[in-house]
Amino acid sequence: MDLASFTASLTQPKPPADLSLALQALWQDRHGDWAAAHKLCQSREGEPTCDWVHAYLHRKEGDLANAGYWYRRAGKPMTDESLEAEWQAIAQALLAK
Repeated sequence: MDLASFTASLTQPKPPADLSLALQALWQDRHGDWAAAHKLCQSREGEPTCDWVHAYLHRKEGDLANAGYWYRRAGKPMTDESLEAEWQAIAQALLAK
């Protein structure tokens, strides 16, 4: 799946079945369900991809201290790019795996 297909799937009521948990969380977030996205990430704490999405979610929430913790756990730097740009970058990186 590429980024265009992933983005197009947001018009559906459920995420595609073959998505990784981290991509499911990004899908839920973009679909307007931050809580569901957060719950998915929490269920796989310690997995770098889920920790990265977890960091993004807390940055989006405005809890920068908590976001910083999750960026460190994911081995990723905290970014100052827009949330939209970060969402796209994370999605692109996860889809390339």
